[in-house]
Order: sequence, then structure tokens, then C-alpha cells
Amino acid sequence: MGHFLIIDDSATERQLLSKLLQEMGYQVDTAETTEGAIPKIAKGNYTAVFLDIVMPDEDGYKFLRNLRANAETAKQYVILCSTKKTKLEIEYGLKRGADDYLPKPVSKESLQGALQKLGM
Repeated sequence: MGHFLIIDDSATERQLLSKLLQEMGYQVDTAETTEGAIPKIAKGNYTAVFLDIVMPDEDGYKFLRNLRANAETAKQYVILCSTKKTKLEIEYGLKRGADDYLPKPVSKESLQGALQKLGM
């Protein structure tokens, strides 16, 4: 069974993604900011982290850079999940260290495609 963490400042987006994952039988934790997320990820044994890019305190790119710089979390699978959805923005996110990228709004089909890459 997979265990996922969703970091998104939008309650609506967190709830939508969480509901989709739970309906598929997965365990989900959520956070509205990146504050305290690195220690949580280090201990959480997450299959993947869904990370928003545009957030008020710390944007997803900066958080991802810090995550990759930490030896305990450097290999964590991260799926950027954002309203930024042009080809250039998606490529930029992947070059910044994301393992995958899901444009919002996330559909069940696009989510299933991302999970298949994880072997789920």
C-alpha cells in the first residue's frame, strides 16, 4: 500500500488529490506549507510527495532544492503539482529535480499515469 504526502497551500487542491488517492486505497498525509516537512519526510517513508510550486512562505522549487540537499531526503520521489502547465514550465520543474510533474487540476487519469511510473 502506498503512503503519500501532499504539500499544497490550497485546501481545495489538497482535498481533491487526497480524495482521489484515498479512493484508490492509498494512505495520505497533507500539509499546507513546507514548514517542518523535511523532518516529516525523513521519518514518513512516503512513496511520493506531491508538491505545489506557488506557495506563500517557500515556493516548491526552493523546498525541492533543500530536500535534495538533505542526505536523509535526497532520494525522495517528488511529483510537482501545479497550475504552471506549459511545456517550458514542466521541463523547468523536472530540471530542478522533480521526478514527475502533474498539471492542475489533477484528473484521476493523470494521477493514475503518475502512479504507474511508480509501479503502482
